[in-house]
Amino acid sequence: MYFKGRTVFTFVLLTMIASVLVTLTVADQLIRPDARGAAVVAAAADEGGAPGLKKEELAKLNAVLELIETRYYEKVEREELLDGAVSGMMEALDDPYSVYMEKDDALHFSESIEGSFTGIGAEVTTENGKIVVVSPIKGSPAEKSGLLAKDVLISVNGESLDGLNLQQAVGKIRGPKGTKAKIVVQRSGNAEPIQLVLIRDDIDVETVYSNLRSDGVGIIEIRQFSLNTAKRFKEELAKLEQAGMNGLVLDVRNNPGGVLPIVVEISQLMMKDGATVVQVEDRNGNRDQTKAKGGEAKSYPIAVLTNKGSASASEILAGALQEAAGAKVVGEQSFGKGTVQVSYNKALGDGSLVKMTIAKWLTPNGNWIHEKGIKPDIVVQPPDLYTVARISLQETLKPDSLSEAVRSAQVMLHGLGYEPKREDGYYGEETVNAVRQFQSEHSLPVTGEIDVKTAQTLEQAVIKWIQDKEHDTQLLEAVKAVSRK
Repeated sequence: MYFKGRTVFTFVLLTMIASVLVTLTVADQLIRPDARGAAVVAAAADEGGAPGLKKEELAKLNAVLELIETRYYEKVEREELLDGAVSGMMEALDDPYSVYMEKDDALHFSESIEGSFTGIGAEVTTENGKIVVVSPIKGSPAEKSGLLAKDVLISVNGESLDGLNLQQAVGKIRGPKGTKAKIVVQRSGNAEPIQLVLIRDDIDVETVYSNLRSDGVGIIEIRQFSLNTAKRFKEELAKLEQAGMNGLVLDVRNNPGGVLPIVVEISQLMMKDGATVVQVEDRNGNRDQTKAKGGEAKSYPIAVLTNKGSASASEILAGALQEAAGAKVVGEQSFGKGTVQVSYNKALGDGSLVKMTIAKWLTPNGNWIHEKGIKPDIVVQPPDLYTVARISLQETLKPDSLSEAVRSAQVMLHGLGYEPKREDGYYGEETVNAVRQFQSEHSLPVTGEIDVKTAQTLEQAVIKWIQDKEHDTQLLEAVKAVSRK
């Protein structure tokens, strides 16, 4: 979670949002300096000491600084040393969601909290020293390229990400609008790495979309929880209710999270007054319960649609409505982000920012879903075509070859109704026949080989198939869950 804005490392959004858009609270803006200082002093007192550096600790840091400034073989900017010292303290926490951002990165982070940024549009975090995708943002270059939640990023434009911290990796990934990012990823189930080519772009700042089906079921898609999302949600919900909606599906698939007060404001609209929305537990085990105010239990059934890319604030919404409002969670187990971050910028005084984990968040029943996720009431896996890797061609794919590109083509062919008979990456006779049939039906030269034109046409056919809502089995199951008999 995060008090201030969105998830972690928005500056990554300038290429990727680094770390999950979890619930955030903006400490410096929500906590007065005197109140914050009192809290720090109280915490330090609990630990048996005063806050801040002791004389000997300060002397040690000054001694190292002096040695570097007077003895190091090259001149070093003092500001770089200070930034490095602060970064080192945050990295020592071994928490991917606690980070230090220098001035420029902090600015990008603040922009993303407002819901406006440029980049590839994906949320990333670190797991066991690897840079891992939390979720691609819907409609973003990341999603269009086929990047998936849980993909491990290996390199960007030929530069390895191995051994880099989150901020360093994000620096490699981000770039100006219109520039190309060649990203190599390792994906579960694929023996070989996959290369994806993305063109950085402006990311859609609209966060809420809705439509009313002919059967009376309303669909509200929430793409992230930024500062204007609650207002937009209320508008769309009112519109659907006025139109006679008889069931509601909340789609938070690939929603990486956002601002804690915003998801609370949205959740309580569908909960009876006084019901627990979320609990926040500090390091001493003290719990603060947030209760619904001014909302009401809805007369129509509600389902929350989740997948592996639903994280943080999305999980708060799903957990609150599942445990305290009788809603059904449909789809896949969510990401599993159960901590709360606060961003401190004014305290540092130079435009830089520290975002730090300060608590756990728990569901209404007290469950901590960190690294576990929300378990769906109705489990529905997406069709293979939703998760198949893009075909990255170095050369024409020919019979009697074996590769991950061939495997992707086989999955695509099978999903579109052609029968390669196998999906193991071996280009056998059945695959040749399936390719020939596809080429014949799409006015391509019938060679049985997959060249660039055939690969592009195949991928375009897959995109068209995915865009047909009647193929969205997860959504259809969620609609079924809220449909009245």
